[in-house]
Amino acid sequence: MFERIKKAFSRESREDARETLGPPSHMAGGAISEWATTRGFGFSVSGDGGTLTLEGRIRGKRWRMELGKPSRNFIRGEELRGRAELGIDEDAAVLVLNRTLKEALEKKAYSIYTDDLQTTADPSLPEEMRWLAMYDEVGWDGLPPEFWERYAMLADRRENALAWMDPALAAMMMDWPQPAPGLETPFMMMLLRGKAYLRMEYQPSDMPTLQHAALIFTSACESALGGLSVPVNRA
Repeated sequence: MFERIKKAFSRESREDARETLGPPSHMAGGAISEWATTRGFGFSVSGDGGTLTLEGRIRGKRWRMELGKPSRNFIRGEELRGRAELGIDEDAAVLVLNRTLKEALEKKAYSIYTDDLQTTADPSLPEEMRWLAMYDEVGWDGLPPEFWERYAMLADRRENALAWMDPALAAMMMDWPQPAPGLETPFMMMLLRGKAYLRMEYQPSDMPTLQHAALIFTSACESALGGLSVPVNRA
C-alpha cells in the first residue's frame, strides 16, 4: 500500500512544482512585526523575502512559526508551519486534524492503493499518510459534539490525547475570528518525538488568522508541557 502512496505523491509533487506560487503575504508585514514585538516574539523575513518567521519561548522551550510556500500538496497558496522543541514524552504520538482533510487523505490513500498504474518511486512518504495507517481515531465525551464534527484525533494511546487536548484548547480551535477558516481548510497539529508541530493553509490570509493560529499553537505547547512532561528524577 505504502509503495503506491509513495509513487502517487512523487508524481503530484512534480506536477505541483510546475505551478506558480505567489510569495508570502507581505500585506501586513509591518503590522506583524509590531504585533510580534508587543508579544515578545522575534520576527524576521528571509533574505529572498519568501518566508516570514515568528519565534519565542514557552517555559524556556523554543518554538518557531513560519509563513511561506506550502510543503504539502494538499495545501494551496501559503502555509503556516509551527515547530516547538518541548522535550515531552517522546513515546507520545497524537495528531489532530480537520475531519475534511482526514477524509480527503483517506480517499487519496485508497485510490493510490487500488491504482496499479503508478510506476514512479518516491524516497519518502508524507507523515500524515503513515499516521492514518498506524493510529486509531480516539474521542471522549468531555469535548462538545461540534468539536468532533470538525476535528478528528488519532493517537498511540487515548490517554495521551486526553492529556493534551483540554477543553480550553479545543474551544480556541473552534473560535476562529471572522472571516474564519472554513471546515475544508487544511489544519493539523501533532505531538511526535517530544516535539509539537502545526501545519495549516493560511486561509483567510489576514492578521487575525495568523494571530489566532499563533495563540492555538502556543497554547497547545503549554498544554503538552502540562500534561505530557517527563518527570525529573531527583537524587
